[in-house]
Amino acid sequence: MDELTTLRELLDIMHEHDLDAIKVTVEGAVYEMVRREAAPAAMPVYAAAPAATAAPAAAPTGQAPANVKKIVAPLTGVFYRASSPDAESFVNDGDRVNAGDVVCILEAMKLFNEIQSDYAGTVVRIIPQNGELVSQGDDLFWIAP
Repeated sequence: MDELTTLRELLDIMHEHDLDAIKVTVEGAVYEMVRREAAPAAMPVYAAAPAATAAPAAAPTGQAPANVKKIVAPLTGVFYRASSPDAESFVNDGDRVNAGDVVCILEAMKLFNEIQSDYAGTVVRIIPQNGELVSQGDDLFWIAP
């Protein structure tokens, strides 16, 4: 069963039984959903960063070099490089990161999930563009020791 189908089924269960929250483990993945009242003023609004050039960004080609560690998306969501549109990016190309450092946010179903690096090293490539939808398992960052 794919993640989107699982999330839709959990939402249906929440609505059918008028639940405020649900936490379920499905095939080793933990899904926790909490109903919240709409609060447009409290939720940040993100806009995709304008492209620096008129040409579209090139997708990464080929495989990562052998010494590169990959940070992959643990869930499907919208990729954000900063905590808000006015904030500085968590990391940029060439930055040093330590294991446990927050490198980005993935928004899924109005929940903002901080993604941490599992590795210490230098960011050699940031794959998705700010505001881009990424799928579970997609490469987000390449980290060189």
